[in-house]
Amino acid sequence: MSELPQFEPTSKMPDDSLGRLHRQPEPSVTPNPGAGGVEPSPTGGGSAEEAPLTAPLAALDRTVLFVNREQSWLAFNRRVLEEAQDPTNPLLERVKFLAIASTNLDEFFEIRVAGVMELVDAGLQGENPDGIKPQEELDRIRADAHAFTADMHRTWRDHLRPELAKVGIEFRPVRQMTVGQQRWLDAWFEREIYPILTPLAIDPAHPFPVLLNKSLNLVVLLHDPRQPRRTQRMAVVQVPRTLPRILRLPEIDGQRIHVFTADIVQENLRMLFPGLEVLHVSTFRVTRDSNLEVDEIQATDLMSSIEKELVKRRRGEPVRLEIDSGAHPEVVERFLKAFGLEMDDVYLCDGPVNLGRILELYQIVEQADLKDPPAQPRRLWGWTSADELFSDLREGDVLLHHPYDSFATVEEFIRFAARDPRVLAIKQTIYRAGSKNPLVDSLIEAAQLRKQVTVVVELKARFDEEANIQSARRMEQAGVHVVYGIVGMKTHAKCTLVVRREDDGIKRYCHLGTGNYNPGTARLYTDLGLLTARADVGEEVAETFNMITGYTRVPQMEHLLVAPFTLRDKVLQLIRNEIEHRKAGKPAGIRAKLNNLADPQIIMALYEASRAGVPIQLCVRSVCCLRPGVPGLSDNISVVAIVDRFLEHSRVYQFENAGNPIVYLSSADWMVRNLDRRVEVAAPILDPELKKRVMDEVLGLALADNVKARRVLASGKSVRIERRADEPPLRSQVALLEMTMRQPETTPEGGVSDPQKRRKKKKVR
Repeated sequence: MSELPQFEPTSKMPDDSLGRLHRQPEPSVTPNPGAGGVEPSPTGGGSAEEAPLTAPLAALDRTVLFVNREQSWLAFNRRVLEEAQDPTNPLLERVKFLAIASTNLDEFFEIRVAGVMELVDAGLQGENPDGIKPQEELDRIRADAHAFTADMHRTWRDHLRPELAKVGIEFRPVRQMTVGQQRWLDAWFEREIYPILTPLAIDPAHPFPVLLNKSLNLVVLLHDPRQPRRTQRMAVVQVPRTLPRILRLPEIDGQRIHVFTADIVQENLRMLFPGLEVLHVSTFRVTRDSNLEVDEIQATDLMSSIEKELVKRRRGEPVRLEIDSGAHPEVVERFLKAFGLEMDDVYLCDGPVNLGRILELYQIVEQADLKDPPAQPRRLWGWTSADELFSDLREGDVLLHHPYDSFATVEEFIRFAARDPRVLAIKQTIYRAGSKNPLVDSLIEAAQLRKQVTVVVELKARFDEEANIQSARRMEQAGVHVVYGIVGMKTHAKCTLVVRREDDGIKRYCHLGTGNYNPGTARLYTDLGLLTARADVGEEVAETFNMITGYTRVPQMEHLLVAPFTLRDKVLQLIRNEIEHRKAGKPAGIRAKLNNLADPQIIMALYEASRAGVPIQLCVRSVCCLRPGVPGLSDNISVVAIVDRFLEHSRVYQFENAGNPIVYLSSADWMVRNLDRRVEVAAPILDPELKKRVMDEVLGLALADNVKARRVLASGKSVRIERRADEPPLRSQVALLEMTMRQPETTPEGGVSDPQKRRKKKKVR
C-alpha cells in the first residue's frame, strides 16, 4: 500500500489554546478542480450530479478534505440548543440545555475565539488543516455566533419562558408586580443587595473600570438636574457574584413569581444615585481571553506561576461584549473604544444577558414531573474488605460503565487500598478532581498511614486550575509526593496503580479509564473504567508512571498505547491493517466513539481506508473535521453524534482485525493535542466477555441510536436520524438505564457479574 500523505505539525506547536492552528505544509501537488476539487454537497451524501473524488488525497484541496474545526464546534453546540427546543424533553431539562449552550459558548469565546483574534491582531498567517486563514475564520465564527446568540434568546423568549409560565413558574418585570410583591422586593433589596453594591462613576477623574471576566453589570446614563446644561454622566454597577441570579418570591396574592436579581438592582438605582435622574440603563458583560500563558521551562515554581496567570485571566483582553438589544448608541460606542473591540464583537441580547444563569432555575424548582427521572447507578460490586476486593480482581477484570455503573466502586478501590496494611504504594493521575473529592481524602489517608503515595496533578486543566492547586496543596501537606507531569505537556491519562505485598510476592492492581477521577462528573458523563490485576498490564502502567515522574522514555509495550510516543503510530498502523484485511478478503471494519476527531493524519488514513472499501462507523460527540459520505472519498464512512441527558465522554476504538476484534478504551480523542502534546493512555480490553460488552453496549447502542443521534453531514452540519415506519425507537442512554434496573446477577449480555458467581469462575492469568 502506498504511504499515506503526511500532515505533521511543526516542531514547535502553539499552546493548547492555539491548537486550532495546526500549521501544516501545503500539499505538494497543485489541486486539480477537474479531478475532484469540489465542495461536498451541503446535504452530506453527495448529489447524483457530483463526480466521485478520484484524485490522490494529496492532490485534493483542503477545504474538500476537512471541515473547519471552529464551525464544527458551533454545529455541536447547535445540537445542544436543539435539545432546549425539543418539546419531547421535560421542560426544566430544556432550560438546562439552554444554559449549557450558553456557558459552552462563553468558553468557546474565552479560549478558541480569543486565540483566533490573537493571530489576526498579530498578522500571523498560520492555517488550519482546512486551509482557512485566521481572518476568514474569525469572520465565519462571528456570523455563526451572532445567529446562534439570537436563536438562544428566541428560544428563551418565545418558547421556554411562556411554557414555564403555564406551569406556574413565571418571570415578571418588577414594574408589573403587585404592590405587595414590590414591597417585599424593596425590603429584600435594602436588606440583602444594597449594602454590597458599589457604583463606579466614569469621567475624567474616574477612568473606565477594569471589569472582571463575564461579570454581570449595569451601565447607567445619568443627568444632574442642578446642571444648567443637559450633560449625561455614565456609571457602572456590578451585580455581585455572591448573590443568586434568580430570586423566587414567597407566595403573595396567590402567585409564585421569579425575578432576575439584575432587574431588582435596575429598579432601585435611584438609591445608588440620589439626586440624579436615571436616563438609560442597560445590562452588559464582557468576555475576556482566558488562555493561560505559562513558560514552563523558565518557571521555577509552576504552581505559583499558574496562580499568577489565574489572576490575569479575570482581566484578560476583551473578546466579546454582550449588551441589551436596546442599549443606547453612545454607550455602545464608548464601550467599543474602552474595550478595543469592533462592532462585529458586540452581541445584542433580547432578554437576559447571561442565559447561563437560568441554570439556577433547574436547581431551585423542585417539580419532579419537569425533570428527567432520577438515575440510580447499579452496584454490582460491594466489597467488605480489601482481601475480598483484590481476590476478585485476581480472578478477572472488572469493567465499569459510568454513570450506569456506580463510581463508588472506584472510590472503594482507592479507599480499601489506602487502608490495607499490605498495600505499599499508590500512584494516580488527577486531571479534574473537583472540590471535596473522597478519592483525594483517601490518598491523603494513605500517606498518613505511611504508604508511598505519588499523585500526578495536572495544574493546567482548563478552568479547574484553582481546584487542582488546592487539592495538590492539601496532599503535599499530608505527605503525598505531588508532581506536575512533563514540561510542555498536559497529563490527561486516567490511571491508578496499587502495589501490594502478597504471600507469593509483589502484585500490581490498576484502574484505567476514559474519564476523570471526579465523583461529580461521573454521575453526569458517560465513561468507561477497567480494573485489572493482569501482571503484564500492571508492569506497563508502572513504566508509564516512571516516564511521567522521571526522565524515562516509554519503551515499546505489548498492551498500552501511550501518547505522545506510540498511540498515534499504532492507531495509524491498525487502520492500515484493516485496509490490508479488506484487500485480502478478510473481515475488516473500524468503529470508534470519540469526543472529537480533528487529527489530519488519522482523518487522511480513514479516507484511505474508506477508498479501500473498509466500513467505518464513528460516533463523535463534538468536533468532527472529517467529511463523511463524500463520493470517492468517504463513501464508507458514517458519523453520528449524540446529545442526551448525560454528556457522551467515553472514547473507544474497535478494529475488526480479520474477525478477531481489537478494542481499546482511552483517555485520548483523535486530535493533534491529544496525540502530540499530552500524556494519554489507551488500554486494550482483553477479557472476551468484557470486550463483547464494550462492542455491544457502548459502540453498538450508540451507533444504533435513532432518537437522540444526529447524522453528521459532509458540510459539518447534522440532521436528526429519521426512523423507518417499521423501525422501533432506540434511545441508547435510556436503553442503558433500563439495563441498570435489571437483576444484578446477570449482565445485559449474559455474562456473570455477581461477585459470588464470579469467584467460582476461575480465570487463567
